[in-house]
Amino acid sequence: MKPSPSDWPRFSSSVFYQDAGAAIAWLCDAFGFEVRLKVEGDGGRIEHSELTYGDGLVMVSQENADAERGWKRAMRSPRSLDGANTQCIMFFVDDADAHCKHARARGARIVEEPATHDYGDDYWADRSYGALDPEGHMWWVSQRVRNPPTR
Repeated sequence: MKPSPSDWPRFSSSVFYQDAGAAIAWLCDAFGFEVRLKVEGDGGRIEHSELTYGDGLVMVSQENADAERGWKRAMRSPRSLDGANTQCIMFFVDDADAHCKHARARGARIVEEPATHDYGDDYWADRSYGALDPEGHMWWVSQRVRNPPTR
């Protein structure tokens, strides 16, 4: 397998919002993402953006029911779908408790309080919490507290 481009992770996700500009500002303030690229269209509509967190990347765009391409018309915010989600985005932080406290103070709805999930001595243990952003996207935030044994 050839390596991915040097400035892109092998995988990334894309999420859509009714108000992508507000979502980008919130994700940076509440979760600590940084804007790498923001492409604005007519009227300030966010056509594409790239937010980074360490070596991770998530793309954020605005939903567009009038898009020419059918697949793009189907991309929606949970806010447009009565809160339905089709994905949960997970990322690692250094301190899940501190991150949760900060995100909660910025308006994240914590749906799973920080807890340690231990998968047994042959696996790993993470301290994690679950949060919904203002438009209802589910985010799972984890801190590795024990790595699996080296085999």
